[in-house]
Amino acid sequence: MNKEEFLSELRKKLQGLPSNDIDERVDFYSEMIDDRVEEGKTEEEAIEDLGGTDEVVRRITSETPIGKLVKERIKPKRSLRGFEIALLIIGFPIWLPLLIVFGVLILVAFILLWVLVIVTYSVEIAFIGASITGLVGGFASLAAGEPNLGGFAIAVLGAGLALVFLFVCYLATKLSIKITKSVILGIKSKLIGGKKDE
Repeated sequence: MNKEEFLSELRKKLQGLPSNDIDERVDFYSEMIDDRVEEGKTEEEAIEDLGGTDEVVRRITSETPIGKLVKERIKPKRSLRGFEIALLIIGFPIWLPLLIVFGVLILVAFILLWVLVIVTYSVEIAFIGASITGLVGGFASLAAGEPNLGGFAIAVLGAGLALVFLFVCYLATKLSIKITKSVILGIKSKLIGGKKDE
């Protein structure tokens, strides 16, 4: 793939961005290719260093705020015709509740994802609390002259479970962050690449 093909494909894949952003990004990558060619590489090698258009689009997508993409996506390219306005008004009782339900379902999915993380940390805190309570109870029984090893056993068990569950907390947090990032990146990718000219 030469420079012109690369830039043409990049421009096509970035159609969901505002036109001035597309021009800016295409100019930026054009200069990057030119700089690498000046360093003695061929156009193909320079493009290979960039990772191809999909990699470049993925990079641009992750850097672009989702608000900018949504704003560009919903910006009308032409004025609505009379019958389109009438259909929007007549269909309002149907499409608005469906849109609200869809939004709420997405919000609930994210809340559930993060509630699971909160629950794992709550269980971790409970194990730590059990360990501390067991130690306090064990020492209190020793101070009272009635040694009770049950408190120390609870402390050891709580500490062991807290150590094991700390790993679960770490994995749950890491997984939730990864899922959240990939969903947001997927939405942004659809907004950038899914735009059609009218």
